[in-house]
Amino acid sequence: MENTGFKVLVHASAFFAPFLVPVIVFLISEDKELKKLSIQALLFQLVIGALLFISSWLVIFLIGIPMLIVFGLMGVIVPIMGIIKALNNEYFDYPIVGSWYQ
Repeated sequence: MENTGFKVLVHASAFFAPFLVPVIVFLISEDKELKKLSIQALLFQLVIGALLFISSWLVIFLIGIPMLIVFGLMGVIVPIMGIIKALNNEYFDYPIVGSWYQ
């Protein structure tokens, strides 16, 4: 478990550059685990973005409000969990997309 700084950066990028940083880390890194993490982070941000977009359209039918709350909280809490795991040198897979990219 090396590259703790890059792992924290990839997780924290969800708050300032959710698409750019994982792509850059993927391109410059040679570590297979860091590449996997950056792809998972990118996919997670894309999926959460799509779910939030769909939920915002469903607000008209009132079912979108709880979905916006849940997906919004996931978009904040999951990267924080990843940062904590990275600082403790523990393995972390993003939910929803963790098994998409092996």
